[in-house]
Amino acid sequence: MGNKCDVMIIGAGVIGCAIARELSKYNINTVLLEKETDIASGVTKGNSGVLHTGLYYPKGSLKAKLCVEGRLMFPDLAKQLDVPYSLCGKHVVARTEEELKDLEDLKAVGECNGVEGLTIISGEELKKREPKMDGLYALFSPVAGIFAPYLFAIALAENGLDNGVKVHVNTEVLGIEQLNNGFEVTTNKGVFQTDLVINSAGLYADKVSAMVGLDDYKLYPCRGEYLLLDKKCNGLINSMIYPVPPKVAGVLGVHLTPTPSGNIMIGPSAEFINSREDTRTTKEKAQQLIEGAKDLMPSIPLSEIIYGFSAVRSKITPPEEKTSRDFIIQEDLDNFINMIGMESPGLTSSPAVAKMIVDMIKQKMDLKLKADFNPIRKRTIPFREASREEQAELIKKDPAYGEMVCRCEQVSKREVLDALNNPISDKTLAAVKYRTRAGMGRCHGGFCLPRIVELLKEEYGLRPEEIKLKSLDSTMFVGKTKDLREETKDE
Repeated sequence: MGNKCDVMIIGAGVIGCAIARELSKYNINTVLLEKETDIASGVTKGNSGVLHTGLYYPKGSLKAKLCVEGRLMFPDLAKQLDVPYSLCGKHVVARTEEELKDLEDLKAVGECNGVEGLTIISGEELKKREPKMDGLYALFSPVAGIFAPYLFAIALAENGLDNGVKVHVNTEVLGIEQLNNGFEVTTNKGVFQTDLVINSAGLYADKVSAMVGLDDYKLYPCRGEYLLLDKKCNGLINSMIYPVPPKVAGVLGVHLTPTPSGNIMIGPSAEFINSREDTRTTKEKAQQLIEGAKDLMPSIPLSEIIYGFSAVRSKITPPEEKTSRDFIIQEDLDNFINMIGMESPGLTSSPAVAKMIVDMIKQKMDLKLKADFNPIRKRTIPFREASREEQAELIKKDPAYGEMVCRCEQVSKREVLDALNNPISDKTLAAVKYRTRAGMGRCHGGFCLPRIVELLKEEYGLRPEEIKLKSLDSTMFVGKTKDLREETKDE
């Protein structure tokens, strides 16, 4: 069968992509399914993009173990995949004498988990490092870092694809039936047969688990909202700035996070909601984020807020509980591996989770390493990062580099076309946005959106009514205004 595989991974968030890439080292047939039009379309693209160190998780927990292991694996992996990152460090700020005890407790937990270099510094030392910050004390973690999580997931998936993994987007799992020799997985794109299933469905992992009768799990959707400061605020902080965590399970509080692109994120909030698809932003939470940011930095330039966004997390801890539950990673059914409640630090943990899953599969299958596995994936250097001489050479070779489609982020026509021609996702505006940053600048697509639409029409023959923002039902246009006026007149 064309749809027969050895291992099927359901869900192409960063953890699913990490597992796919790890399995691509072996001579097995691996398939990665994703219900959205692109990978990293869920929680992966809507978080703080932080390389955590292991301060917040109890010793002996999977969260602590996998977070520390994943962080140690990340630099080599990022080098192989050519993913930019920065070990900018993190300061957890105490603003009262009472919070000093909380810093000491965090330091003790981190040291028990093997985190190196943790120090508690005075408010005076904090001021030297972070001139805009006020606090009595701060816990400094030098090995915490920042990176773009969606670029990391894209790199993992592309390298897995290059090494033989089959990636299917727009492929939603509708049902799973256990057979004598594996599973039959029914999707909107047909039926697959697989020997082993890995449930990496994130926010929907409990739903996928229930398809094989494992319906004891329940996830609680929790929406986190963020605000984004303009790039002109780059340099306002030199490291991540966190408050002492509030006494709420799995919540770290409103923090300030620099990004590789030069923006600063404020957030996230934490609000348990009823719908897993409810990614709206609200006035109430925006105000909460503003107050939290002002508590950390009274002089923060709130007039430079240019954007708000949200994402929904997959919490396994009910809202009424005071301590956060651990990851669930286990084989609940023969050849069916569940991963439930993969919230923070899931991003940092993803390389270690992938190793753990492959070790579990080795107990079930005879995995043979490929002789020709290629761990290297080279990214195309963004035009904006090239020197003047390099830019001139690029334009000489391809004039499309000399046409700016996105002025805010300095994205060229060639880069947009390359993003639209990517080997994984559909030709959506989101595919361009997350690969090039076109539309992420201060004008949010006011300049580049019409130009990308024109490229989709000219290069691919798409009518505006066929152009999608991200999902198949997120149509950008419904018709021409002239046609609509004539229809109204006829009525």
